[in-house]
Amino acid sequence: MIIIKEANTNALLKEYVKFPFSLYKNHPYWVPPLISDELETFDKTKNPAFTNAEAYFYLAYQEDRIVGRIAAIINWDEVNNQQKKKVRFGWWDVIDDIEVTKALLEKVYELGKKNKLDYVEGPMGFSNLDKVGVLTEGFDELGSMITWYNFPYYKNHLEQLGYIKEKEYLENKFPFSNVKIDSYEKIVPLIKKRYQLRELNFSNNKDIMPYVDKMFDLFNTAYANLSSFVAITDVQKEYFKKKYISFINPEYIKFVMDKNDNMVAFSIVMPSFSRALQKANGKLFPFGFYHLLKAKKESKEVLFYLIGVDPEYQSKGVTAIIFDEYYKTFTEKGIKDCIRTPELEDNIAIHQLWKHFDPVTYRRRRTYRIDL
Repeated sequence: MIIIKEANTNALLKEYVKFPFSLYKNHPYWVPPLISDELETFDKTKNPAFTNAEAYFYLAYQEDRIVGRIAAIINWDEVNNQQKKKVRFGWWDVIDDIEVTKALLEKVYELGKKNKLDYVEGPMGFSNLDKVGVLTEGFDELGSMITWYNFPYYKNHLEQLGYIKEKEYLENKFPFSNVKIDSYEKIVPLIKKRYQLRELNFSNNKDIMPYVDKMFDLFNTAYANLSSFVAITDVQKEYFKKKYISFINPEYIKFVMDKNDNMVAFSIVMPSFSRALQKANGKLFPFGFYHLLKAKKESKEVLFYLIGVDPEYQSKGVTAIIFDEYYKTFTEKGIKDCIRTPELEDNIAIHQLWKHFDPVTYRRRRTYRIDL
């Protein structure tokens, strides 16, 4: 018998967050989140996503043992402003029992039908900056701090229940040695001169802060046409600014400005924290913080987290300025491998951006949908 309980107390939410730690215990490719970070994500008093979204968290039990979890989410900006009558599901983990998956998804259907929504899509979080997608290829590749890992049977469960593919995401990587600087050295001075542009580099996080709002505004503009995009609100900007910017290596944030000091392009790269998070195993103390700081300073693998270009400049070679700056930084730091975050398969512009580096698709993931 399967019993579903809402994780609506601090104690149950902690169980909700900890369930994957038992499901993937000692798994070589799963990257644990920080427990405190996950709890903050689900805290209505701390996460600004709850200003325009609602979410409910459920645990599945068999014989008093937790065997699955799921979040049912409505992003009201998406529903009301974009007229996408969608209920989302995310943070879904389950044993290999389709009946458990079915029981958990029933709670998502209940929320969707109660609010007269048309369909379900997932797994996905509150917004575009959350994790997304069921892993469908690349199960023997190490995950990252910004992706979910899952067993191969997750995909099978959804397809057996009648779900169909909604969006496909690719994860690519390439060795830094694939980047040839010759072409950039010639073209970058010409682009800067023609469009009167300049690069901005940083050596401390304090100097970045005055530009962060401009960066998020540009992010909203650059990504507006992508399917499932929901703009970041002012409240969320403040939250992300405090939570993440100070933790990113300042030299890994690059901006391109025009003559009027308007931002026309940005990029955020992070050191890979995957191995450090595995060692931390969900806890900052006593040693987790040490492993993360060590990775921040010493990791030879970087993750391209975000890159955005003003639509007016998207065909003018502006990214060459960014790559030229990263080439200098990565050479100095001895970076060996570059990893890209999940990118929509139909985002042709972003794939064109990387083609000269001969990237390899090493993982695929997708969201699934079903009509209510």
